[in-house]
Amino acid sequence: MPSTPSASAGTAPSGTATHCPYCALQCAQTLTPVAGGGADGAPVLTVEGRDFPTNQGGLCRKGWTSAEVLTAPDRLTAPQLRGADGELREVSWDAALDHVATHLREQRERRGSDAVAVFGGGGLTNEKAYALGKFTRVVLGSRLIDYNGRFCMSAAATASNRSLGLDRGLPFPLPDLAGADCVLLLGSNLAATMPPFVQHLEGVRSRGGLVVTDPRGSATAALTAEGAGVHLAPVPGTDLVVLLALLHVVLAEDLVDHEYLAARTTGLEALRASAAAWWPERAEAVCGVPARRLRQVARMLADASPSRGGRGAYVLTGRGVEQSTQGTATVTAAIDLALLLGLVGRRGSGYGPLTGQGNGQGGREHGLKADQLPGYRKITDPEDRAHVAAVWGVDPESLPGPGVPAVELLGMLGRPVGPSALIVCGANPVVSAPDVSRVRERLAALDLLVVMDTVPSETALLADVLLPVTQWAEEEGTMTNLEGRVIRRRRAREAPGGARSELWILRELAARLGVPTGFPAEASAVFDELARASAGGRADYSGLSHERLDREGSMHWPVPGPDHPGTPHALLDGFPTADGRARLLPVTHEDPADPLRADAPLHLVTGRLLEQYQSGAQTRRVPSLLAARPAAFAQMHPLLADLLGIEDGEEVLLRTRSGELRVPAEVTEEIRPDTVFMPFHYPGEGSANLLTGSATDPLSGMPGFKVTALEVLPAPRPVPVPDVVTVQQRSIV
Repeated sequence: MPSTPSASAGTAPSGTATHCPYCALQCAQTLTPVAGGGADGAPVLTVEGRDFPTNQGGLCRKGWTSAEVLTAPDRLTAPQLRGADGELREVSWDAALDHVATHLREQRERRGSDAVAVFGGGGLTNEKAYALGKFTRVVLGSRLIDYNGRFCMSAAATASNRSLGLDRGLPFPLPDLAGADCVLLLGSNLAATMPPFVQHLEGVRSRGGLVVTDPRGSATAALTAEGAGVHLAPVPGTDLVVLLALLHVVLAEDLVDHEYLAARTTGLEALRASAAAWWPERAEAVCGVPARRLRQVARMLADASPSRGGRGAYVLTGRGVEQSTQGTATVTAAIDLALLLGLVGRRGSGYGPLTGQGNGQGGREHGLKADQLPGYRKITDPEDRAHVAAVWGVDPESLPGPGVPAVELLGMLGRPVGPSALIVCGANPVVSAPDVSRVRERLAALDLLVVMDTVPSETALLADVLLPVTQWAEEEGTMTNLEGRVIRRRRAREAPGGARSELWILRELAARLGVPTGFPAEASAVFDELARASAGGRADYSGLSHERLDREGSMHWPVPGPDHPGTPHALLDGFPTADGRARLLPVTHEDPADPLRADAPLHLVTGRLLEQYQSGAQTRRVPSLLAARPAAFAQMHPLLADLLGIEDGEEVLLRTRSGELRVPAEVTEEIRPDTVFMPFHYPGEGSANLLTGSATDPLSGMPGFKVTALEVLPAPRPVPVPDVVTVQQRSIV
């Protein structure tokens, strides 16, 4: 295992200490230049895993190959402007930025501040997320900003804030999981999406306590084999019913932690009344999980809880249960279960959602979310507005109010009462958003589309102005991982060609739009301002700086002062609610927005693959990853394939209310017979989001990616063209 680098220097013995550009595990890496460099003159980098609490030196296949994205052959290195003939052509930075500023000014003068919208990404550094939010609200004066993290963490964030008063992903360090007797993992295939995570589950597996809920026999579900735990395979869209049944058993069998509930929660009786209706036999009829299994899991969790002498228990949620129109309710029920057992805010136990994108946590904390100001401040709270406005040097009354969630924002584009210009930074909604046919239509209706990206993603190719930006190994900054751990991203090479940091671009645009100060291009200066803006907020970074993180290595927020040691374990001393207590909240199961019907009798679920990431804009440019999983497919059970007369590898036609597509079938027993799985990493005619709808959770704005009614048919085979000679010969014979 490579040695741990000097934290103060930010370099390993032979390279630069930084972190993987992909998921929220943010595995530590060392990047080392290879002698000779690349064709662009910038160094080619090798990757080594670095010892760190989350990955303990390990990396997944994406992490090992991450440096290859830096040298993608189609890397963007110069600004491009679409001409009158519809073609994108390279121009100077001055020409591109002047064009953008002129048109943004025209749109605002003609239609008001909300004529311009901004769509960000959960992979941006904290500094970029902060600057983009400030630019939107101060320079553009627009309320219309949101980000692709809305498709990832919004249900969990909403539920956590309602029940616990805090949204910090995991409020405990990841290595704590090793000591648990039971871990309930709801809707996450982390063995494929973040493989180094699995080592933290070895302890609970050795004790037979891992419980995985997933309609597929995924790589993570397979971890429960041979006595390591239990796999529950509910009907898609019924995860809430599973949790309601677990709540019922815990309450009916009096497995609750009475002392904890009395001291630290409110709402027990209302929850008891709502859970009473979901005895396991009734739940089985809806979710398909045997009643005996539901009772078994409830008792496993209870026996593992501290109040009953266990080593500890954890309840973890992922996108599989969150990405539905009742995602917030489902996460709320998971939190209710953890509270009943006395797990939350206790060492050795807990609840937490598994953040997906690299900086999905920090992005919403510091600027990209429609209704939040930096530090997790509320944009509607007068004191919060006044604090941030003072840091920004503006009148609080000049700050716009809350915007709208991502799906609603994308649906407004180009309409008479919607924005006529959009700036996209670090996102690829043409692949990642639900109902992408509608998204394409809305983008085409804009007067101006500006995209900042490193490669010509599917969204970037639609831009009127395309601005090339730096990648992870070409910039300084910070990220906040799935534990609320703030870490340093460090530059290991210079950016090729004319690529510029988004911080530089925002500074230049702000100056052209009449705000010549307040937008430094140095990441450390932006972070120092972010720290001041966050002071006193729930996500308080005021005791942090680049220099301190270089010295300490990493720290968990809140860090409210320069001498504060950070907060690895949040909620130990109470909940940040009005009375200091957590809320037990009753929830009700609802049918999906797109229920099964005669012409769509199957469930479509979407998800990630080991070799690909998000919209695939990065990983599809790594040859070995693309070769491993080159195209989309439809995974289905042999019983379904037999019923349809489909062989493995044959094309099938998938049809929903939103659209249809043709892909090869992948036949496997590791999925429910009533369910079809598609990966969502692929563009064009293989895009899974051609099939998903735009219905969202009413509380969080989370799209219902995981619950879509589907029809599957054998794809029509092309009619063969007869060989004229052969036909004539046969007729002669």
